[in-house]
Amino acid sequence: MASDLSNIIKEELSNTLEQLLSKTFTINGTNEASASNISSTQSIEVAIKFSFKDTISNWKFYIPTSSATKFEYLMLGGMGDLKEHIDDEIADAINEIISNVCGSISTSVNAQGFDDIGSIKSEVLKSSIIENSTLPFGENTFDFDISMDDEKVSILINFDDIILPFISEITGKEVEKTAETVSPEAPIPTASEAPSALSSEVSSVSALLNDTSAKNLKLLFDIKLRLSVRLGRKIFLLKDILRWDIGEIIELEQMVNEPLEILVNGIKIGEGEAVIVEGKFGLKIKNIGNEMTRLSQIGLG
Repeated sequence: MASDLSNIIKEELSNTLEQLLSKTFTINGTNEASASNISSTQSIEVAIKFSFKDTISNWKFYIPTSSATKFEYLMLGGMGDLKEHIDDEIADAINEIISNVCGSISTSVNAQGFDDIGSIKSEVLKSSIIENSTLPFGENTFDFDISMDDEKVSILINFDDIILPFISEITGKEVEKTAETVSPEAPIPTASEAPSALSSEVSSVSALLNDTSAKNLKLLFDIKLRLSVRLGRKIFLLKDILRWDIGEIIELEQMVNEPLEILVNGIKIGEGEAVIVEGKFGLKIKNIGNEMTRLSQIGLG
């Protein structure tokens, strides 16, 4: 079965919107897009190219007028009047937001080291204002049910056939990776082609993991994994980063009383709090899954 990117897409979509717009975003679910659920007459279409090494997947984001005007208003800090119609300034703001969303998705996917996907990068191809009568309803277009604080906003994403095997939770359908799904001219890298040393080692023991006996699990105990702790994160504009200098204080989104994320090879497996151990930083675990959950999270289960 192909790796499922659904949770990463939803998590990075909500997290990036929160960081850029300073509102709380919750994705309640996804449904096949329907014209009856879109009240606006226009949307901003942002076309994105995701490159999986030699394979390309094209997505299109659609932000209806009702959502686009609110996003631009919040991105400007709530200054001025909330516009009623889409203009070029709103289109530019939405283009920047979606670019950040897709960049965050790529970063998160790359941190997971999925064998069947490899590295991924995104590129904005174009953005334009379209009439909602031209939206591709019923053609792999999904409406993300999003709450912004207590208000509903709408974002639609159209996926091509190449990515369908990797978003089964969003589509509600499991699609097997086949030669028909991925063109022979641009195959998605297999585990044997993945450059990561850990990926190769994981592949060599994957058969053993079908039998979860203590004997087989002991064969994995000497695999070395990289532990790291995420203090916090925040998305910045390139122009802001270029202005930084020595002594600059960078404010993160993480509150001082919030738990820190425990990462193994870039994958979150739990949460903890910082402590001092004999003059060195340490981490006290506050929340972590059981052994089998951890094995599954890092791709060994």
